[in-house]
Amino acid sequence: QEKGITKIAAPESRGFLFGCPLAKDLGVGFIPIRKPGKLPRQTMSECFMLEYGQTCMEMHHDAIQPGERVVLIDDVLATGGTANACATLIERQGGIVAGMGFLLDLKYIPQIDPIKKYDTFSLLTFTEEDAKEKKASVAARQ
Repeated sequence: QEKGITKIAAPESRGFLFGCPLAKDLGVGFIPIRKPGKLPRQTMSECFMLEYGQTCMEMHHDAIQPGERVVLIDDVLATGGTANACATLIERQGGIVAGMGFLLDLKYIPQIDPIKKYDTFSLLTFTEEDAKEKKASVAARQ
């Protein structure tokens, strides 16, 4: 609250699980960011590349007033592609990305440069060492 947050935004679907209750708890609005064609009113979209192709995210074209401070919430931060697309949507409407929060940050996956300019927070991190140990423990069970 000390950051003057006015809205919480979250991409579908697991981001909703964390973003909705947080918005309710803080007493601020919630902005759903969804795959194309899922929102009922006029939208704006941002497309980005995945390792297997391209995808897009959409939000209502009037979800944010210029100057509103928005925190993006999602379950996992990997490359940052989804988070960056969501941040771009927020900024295109004149919003300020006041921060990004994640349940898990996969530190062993290189993040795209644009995501590095945002203040991010995660409850858990998974490093390259963690990934190697996980692979070793999975292999040992087989």
